[in-house]
This record gives sequence, C-alpha cells and structure tokens, in this order.
Amino acid sequence: MDHSPSSVAQRIGIVLIGDELLSGKRQDKHMPRVIEILDARGMELSWARMVGDDAGLLEATLRETLAGNDIVFSFGGIGATPDDRTRQCAAAAAGVALEFNAEGRALLEARFGDEAYPKRIHMVEWPVGATVIPNPVNQVPGFKFGHHHFVPGFPSMAWPMIEWVLDTHYPHLQRAERNVERLLEVLDTPESALIDLMQQVMDAHPDVRIACLPNASGKRSIEFGVRGTPVAADNAFTALVAALEAADVPLGRGRP
Repeated sequence: MDHSPSSVAQRIGIVLIGDELLSGKRQDKHMPRVIEILDARGMELSWARMVGDDAGLLEATLRETLAGNDIVFSFGGIGATPDDRTRQCAAAAAGVALEFNAEGRALLEARFGDEAYPKRIHMVEWPVGATVIPNPVNQVPGFKFGHHHFVPGFPSMAWPMIEWVLDTHYPHLQRAERNVERLLEVLDTPESALIDLMQQVMDAHPDVRIACLPNASGKRSIEFGVRGTPVAADNAFTALVAALEAADVPLGRGRP
C-alpha cells in the first residue's frame, strides 16, 4: 500500500495519546495551541481524538486515519519505554515493518554518542518510509509518515515541530486571509421554527459554515454563528439577517 501523499489533504486532525489524559491526571494543552498555530496560517482544525495507551485501540485508530487523506498530528508515545507504543502501532496499522531510520540514527548518535545504544536508538525505529521531523529542543526527532506526523507529548518540543511541518510541507495550504466568525442572537424563537430558513441560507452559501447554539442558561435565545473568509462570511451573514427579518424573527446582539 502506498502511504505517500497523493493529493491535497482537505482536513486537519489531531490524535492525543496517553492514559494520563483519560484518567484526568494531566490536562491536554495541545488542542488549544494547535488551533492557534493553524489560525495564524489561515488553517483550521477539523477533528480531534483522544486515545489511551491501549495498543489495539491505538492501532485501530491509526488504521482508520491512515486510510484517509487528512493531515494528522499525533502527540505522544514515541519514546523508548515499554508504554510508548505509537511507533509500533503506526507500522502495524499501515501494514509495514519497523526499521531504524538512517537520518534519525545519525541525529541520535550525534546527540548521545555511544549512549544512544542499546535503548535510545529505538526512538528512531519507525515505519518503513518515514522521514525526520526535527526537534529543536533536544534533537530527538519525530517522524512523518505520509500525511501523518508523530511528535512528542512535551509541548515545548511538539509545538515548534508542528510549525516546522506546516511551513515545510504544507505552505500551499496556508492562506494570508484568516477565517472570521459573525455572531447573531435570535430571541424567543424555537429551533424548530428556524430549520427551513437556516437550510435555505446554507444551501445558498456552501462556502461557509453556519451553526446555531441554544442558550444553556435557560434564556430563550439562540446564537447563530457564520464562519468563513471575510467576504463569504459577510455575504452569508447578511443573507441570514435578511431571511430572519423577513420572517419577523426578533433579533438581539450581533444585529448589524
């Protein structure tokens, strides 16, 4: 099976790995920072998964994500201790063998000398076909495999490595124009009364995302959000406001 990139990936996802995240021992810090990193490049996160250290579940997760064409960043589990299983699970999910990567081996030998053996060297035992993601903090690399990018769980290392991946391998997906979100409050109106109206606006403006969020505090209101490039979002927002006004729906905050 060919796991090299064959076409432009349309979505970006993250896989957060570790029992400590699911037990509550540690709180995830990666997703908020990834969102910021992507936003600075006019890009957006489409999905996130959190998986424990169970090898079977991790392998199944990676098998599913590898079957698609999404850009995926995977955090954690690439060390040399027995609980670090990401390298092995990635290879098994892809149906390829593990090998000691030549460039990765050179980096470890330069960093640790003879102390790279016999244990540390396993940190560069990657699926066949993987390539290096440089680590600017301690020079222990992560690896890229197709559109999947495996980095450490440590934020100080992972975040600059992600930025390097985006700027090195995906500059063509970056946009100078960031997406914006226009918000509008609808008052005293049930969601059911807005379904057809919302669908009509969505059908007319497929280049934006429109969502409605009922108030959770008990207030009888709904927040509409329109997200997209500035021009597209403004056009869709204007159409949404016009449709609501034509239907005599009372509007609150956000009305232009």
